[in-house]
Amino acid sequence: MPDDRNVYGTELQPCSTDPMTGFVRDGCCRRVESDRGRHELCAVMTEEFLQFSKARGNDLTSPEPAFEFPGLEPGDRWCLCLARWLEAEEADCAPPVVLEATHEAVLRDVEPDLLREHEYDGRADAGSDGDSSSSSGSGTDTGPETK
Repeated sequence: MPDDRNVYGTELQPCSTDPMTGFVRDGCCRRVESDRGRHELCAVMTEEFLQFSKARGNDLTSPEPAFEFPGLEPGDRWCLCLARWLEAEEADCAPPVVLEATHEAVLRDVEPDLLREHEYDGRADAGSDGDSSSSSGSGTDTGPETK
């Protein structure tokens, strides 16, 4: 899927390979037609968000080996269900977003300014795979395109 683009309109960057994320577990938050949950947004987990999700019936901290799901900790990057991120944003506990690793399809439902408000700034990243190419804040991009 080499034509996948991020919210900047450039090549979609990996979200995380440790833990391996993405609907098809390839490390990227790709747009996949069969993914009804739209796991297209790369976010850096926070304790607050993990507790919010658990309270909503989706415990992201407990491993589910049948789904190749390791369980998440604060600092881990993960391709989130877009609707859950929007719910968390409404509740003022949305986790930071790695824009270079967030699929451009998210712009159909989220305003670019809202994404920029939640842009990951490179802090509290202890659980990521350490790939600096997928962290934001490079200063070279002006932000997500308006579509």
